[in-house]
Amino acid sequence: METPEIHVEELKKDPEFLANIKRLEEECKETGSIAKGYQLLDAQLIIEAPEDEINEIFTFIVNNAFDKLAEKLSEQSDFDMQDEEDRATARAIYEHGIQRYSENDKKGAKEIFLVLHHTVNDPGLKDAMMVHAAAVMAGYSFDDFIEKLVDVDQVDPHDPLAFFIQTFTQPTDILLNMFAKEVKAGKEELKVLETSK
Repeated sequence: METPEIHVEELKKDPEFLANIKRLEEECKETGSIAKGYQLLDAQLIIEAPEDEINEIFTFIVNNAFDKLAEKLSEQSDFDMQDEEDRATARAIYEHGIQRYSENDKKGAKEIFLVLHHTVNDPGLKDAMMVHAAAVMAGYSFDDFIEKLVDVDQVDPHDPLAFFIQTFTQPTDILLNMFAKEVKAGKEELKVLETSK
């Protein structure tokens, strides 16, 4: 199945498309929806919007995601990965963690991956986040993590969780055993969040 070619110049002038973008912007502001923020980001990227507009949306997504994370932690509740808004929120936090990791902020990346391990309600994703955190703690650089541990060929583009790296060069349980020391240390760090969970 071929994907239809997108004519960027036509879209930039298409009143219906531009009206949809405007409506999405307003809905984002009114509802604080991160899922709508991502829809808006995708639309703006398609029409190659100015960088400051793209950055503004990205900032909105990240700030709201961390506000929602703080709520989840204080309520001792999880992100429901079947819920579009929760999934978009976890994705924003994850992408921020990956960015931190790629910029060599290992402490920040590890903390984000551990918090996601703690707050997502999907067992496979939980384990994948622990693999991320353990790799950081074991001293893997971001490039080594991607080259040595991640298997991108197995990714299912139709999986709603495809934005999260969950396919590795070895089964997740083997990696968790390999990183047993780091996993134990990560779980120790998480005990502070598990006061009443």
